[in-house]
Amino acid sequence: MSGHSKWATTKHKKAANDAKRGKLFAKLIKNVEVAARTGGADPAANPTLYDAIQKAKKNSVPNDNIDRAVKRGSGAEAGAAQYETIMYEGYGPAGVAFLVECLTDNRNRAAGEVRTAMTRNGGRLADPGSVAYLFARRGVVLVPADGTSEDEVMEAVLDAGAEEVNDLGESFEVVCEATDVVAVRTALQENGIDYDSAEATFLPSTTVALEESDAAKTFRLVEALEDSDDVQNVYANFDVSDEVMEAVG
Repeated sequence: MSGHSKWATTKHKKAANDAKRGKLFAKLIKNVEVAARTGGADPAANPTLYDAIQKAKKNSVPNDNIDRAVKRGSGAEAGAAQYETIMYEGYGPAGVAFLVECLTDNRNRAAGEVRTAMTRNGGRLADPGSVAYLFARRGVVLVPADGTSEDEVMEAVLDAGAEEVNDLGESFEVVCEATDVVAVRTALQENGIDYDSAEATFLPSTTVALEESDAAKTFRLVEALEDSDDVQNVYANFDVSDEVMEAVG
């Protein structure tokens, strides 16, 4: 998973232009709004909201935007959309399995955009259940490597339910049960260790190793999917070596 994980943690650095940044902001704000709607406006009592706010702040979303999203979600301010989560399954180049998580107020629009992105970039949609079994719901906490060591991270999270700590170069990836995310994040905070994000995600049980040409096609498909405002997260079971990552750029 190292190649895929490294790509996942650095992809937004490639998308630094205003248009891409605006889309990222919108997705993070949507996360905040939905978390406030489902669990209330108090981050202290709503860990999902707390982590959504922290992730938004780490990505430089203005505090005013975050505050308004909390108010909309909690009903304190008008204008909230009725979002629903929909998961689409499919295959990409070289048989890579894809889970596409949408958070949308228009199911038909979301389905159309996912289908278009897939078919135009060497992928295809699959029947529900045909891909999902290749992934497991896991908790992942990313810790910046600057200022701490793998041993320090491991020592801090071992008793909180962490199962493994992976060195991704610029960050450490702490993997745990999805239900242990808050405990792991709290253990890091109590030990004075900063973290970039803490969330439940989908990790593949098996991976497909990609050569340069298929890696480039797969990255294009992921970026086309993420370009949709309705697509919140894209999960895929590809693995790429450091050499291929460098060649693809």
